[in-house]
Order: sequence, then structure tokens, then C-alpha cells
Amino acid sequence: MLTLITGAVQDRSARGIAAAVSRLITAGRLPAGGRLPTVRTVASELGVSPTTVSEAWRSLIHAGAIQTRGRSGTFVAGPLPPRERLRYTQLGGMRVALPRDLSTGVPDPALLPDLSESLRRVGDGRWAGSYLDAPVLPELEGVLRDRWPYPPERLTVVDGAMDALDRIAGAGLRFGDHVLVENPAFAPLLDLLQAVGATVIGVPMDSSGLVPEALRQMLRDYRPVALFLQPRAHNPTGVSMSAARAGVLAEILREAPNLLVVEDDHAGDIASAPPVSVGTHLPDRTVHVASFSKSHGPDLRLAAIGGPAHVVDAVADRRLLGPGWSSRLLQGVLLDLLTDAGAIAQVAAARAAYAARRAALLTALRARGITAVAADGINLWMTVPDQQHALVALAAHGVAAAPGAPFCVTPLPGDHLRITAGLVTGGYDELAGVLASAAFHTSRGSGRRGLGHPHGWR
Repeated sequence: MLTLITGAVQDRSARGIAAAVSRLITAGRLPAGGRLPTVRTVASELGVSPTTVSEAWRSLIHAGAIQTRGRSGTFVAGPLPPRERLRYTQLGGMRVALPRDLSTGVPDPALLPDLSESLRRVGDGRWAGSYLDAPVLPELEGVLRDRWPYPPERLTVVDGAMDALDRIAGAGLRFGDHVLVENPAFAPLLDLLQAVGATVIGVPMDSSGLVPEALRQMLRDYRPVALFLQPRAHNPTGVSMSAARAGVLAEILREAPNLLVVEDDHAGDIASAPPVSVGTHLPDRTVHVASFSKSHGPDLRLAAIGGPAHVVDAVADRRLLGPGWSSRLLQGVLLDLLTDAGAIAQVAAARAAYAARRAALLTALRARGITAVAADGINLWMTVPDQQHALVALAAHGVAAAPGAPFCVTPLPGDHLRITAGLVTGGYDELAGVLASAAFHTSRGSGRRGLGHPHGWR
């Protein structure tokens, strides 16, 4: 196996080694279950440092091509069904239907604006344009630019926030690229970055966003090509980055002039915090994604991408070879919702309702000694001694929650659950009692004491 690997390597960089081994695995020349030579053995044979080979192995692990088994060594991964590898598929908690499902992270349908009047107003065919028309309705682009946290050089509309992140990653990332994300991070984003073969590094967070000194150190250690973050109502923790923190991070990011910042403002108009963006300071290197799924309706399937022309144009040009554009009819509905006084009032009411629900559940939990955070958005991040035991205990009470582990790039102090507080419309004391019972039951049953501190925040 050693000869096969070293003979296939032409480029002796970490990326080149990883690519060569990946090709051997894809071709079936390195069979599933086969044990790989040690890092030092491969490094010695190739005449490179063990660090270079370790980095290559790390890229292959993140891509799911190989797996480590502790002291037993590193092996070629077996042919697992793709869904079993996805963090996203683990978020359903116990994977059984329960009466109260708080694992979903979706908005309350009752708080979405009524589309009937908007559909009636735009259903007269005015948006039935030509294939050659601009992909974004000019009127909608004007409204979006007025709402943008900084003047974007270019702007386009795609089919939701994950579509935006997928297309940005596809346009700008290559196999083995180092990419920074928040830790914890949105689980589907981690799946997406793994799918493109990026090497993902988690940056610790505190109550204002990324920890500046940790970011500075990781820029020096890894020389990443991109940073993905959620500026408001972070999923899963609810943290919103402060304007002051955005300025501090921007100064640090000036040390990495080739790094691209990608912001996913997924909560949009239901976020209580004001819009904030690193792009205010670094507009030429920041791509901001504004989603309207949680605020105006998931089935609108619309998000806007704004930022430097070389990134947004690459996304728009590639889309011309596929869907071409997002439905102009739905763009017309969104335009109507963003400018209609009644719809604006409905979204404002939803924002206030979500804030009240978060606060009520958080207060009830804290009264029972539970450590949790829910600063913004629709989610609550709760610390428990043992994730699996807590999920089982909650299921016994008919409650489903999302496990915290799929959100973590690297383990955090303590285990966590994500609760969709935005779906809790009442009975806060009763639900808090169930959640507390699950946590304390876990503590007694596992012999582990205390509930820890969320994120290890400073």
C-alpha cells in the first residue's frame, strides 16, 4: 500500500497528497477497510514533513474518505450510505414521532405573514418575463440594496440560504482548503463544507460572537481561505455579533488579505438584534447572505447574495447553466411583502412573539438551575451532562429536541441540546420542568455532577 500511495503522488503538498489518495480510493485501488501506512512512514518515503501528511489525512477524514481508530491506526472508510454521514440527519433526536417536536429549528407557521393578498396582487402576469430578462427583479434589487448592511458591489437572488452557501462554496473552495467556522456551527453547513472536501476549523464563541484572539491565532496557524459565520441569531446558540465585535474582527481579518468572509443572516427580519456585518469594514471581501425563509416563508425559497463582483458574478454565471434564475413570480411576492405595511407589521409582530417566547422559556429554565442561552432568533441552547440520556428522558415525556453534538466542530465543555423555543406557545413552566427533570435525571443516572457552562464562554 505504501508503494501504491507514494507512486501516485505527484504534488507533494498536503492538498496534492490528499488528492492522490482520494483518487486511489475512488478507483478502488485502496479498498475499504484497508489500513493506511503511518504518517511518519509516508512522510519519510515522500521526503516531506509529518505535518504535511497529517494535514492531508485530516482533509481526507473530513471528506469521509478515511477514518481513524485511535491506536489501531487509520483506515480507508467503508461504503456507508451517504445520509448516515450527514450531521443534518442526526438532528431529529430520537428519530421517532413525538407529540411535541422541538428539534426542527423551523419557524412557527402561524407567525408567517399571510401570502394571499400578495399572491393576488402579483398574480396578474406582470412578472412573466423573457428567459433573457435580468435574474433579479429590478424593483426587488432596489429594495434589497436599501436594506443591505453595506453597499454591495453586486447582488443576486438564489433559492434559499443553503443554496447560497452551496454556490458560494462551489465557486470559491477547493479540496483541502482550510475554512474557519464558528464552534458550534450550523450542522448542514458543516455537511456542505465536508462535501466539498474543505478542512474545517472551529473558532470559539462568546456572547458577542467569535473570540477575537482565537480568530487571530487560527489565521496564523492555518492560513484559511474563508470564514463562514452567522452574524445574527446564531443557530444553534442565538448569539448575535455586536457592532463593536464586527469592527474588532475586521481589523484582525486585515491580516489575511486573501480570506473571504461569508455571512449567513439566516434569521433576517425576525432577529431582534440590528443588522450587523463585517462587510461594513471589509466590503470588498465580504459576501452577505440575506434569507427570508424564517421571516416570510420557507416555501418562498429565496435568499439574496450581495458582495464583491468576482464572487457574486461567479455564482450567477454558474446558475445560468442550471436553473438560470429564481422564480420571478416568487420574487414579486417577496417584493410585495417587503413593501406592504400589513406584511411588515405581521413580521414585526412575529419578531416580538419569538422574543417573548425565548425569554419566557429561558426564565423558567433558569429558575430551575438550568444553564441555557437564547439571545435571539428561535432557538435555545441548553447545557446537559449527557446528551443521549437527556434525549431519552425527554422522549419519555413526549418531547423531541435536537442533540448538540452535530453542531460541534470540536467538543465543547459539557453536552448540549438545541430546543426550538420559537415553537413553544405556552406552558413554559411545565416544559421547563420536563427539561429540568431530564437534565437532573441525567446527572444522577450518569454520576456526573453539575451542568457546566455554555460553550466554555469567557
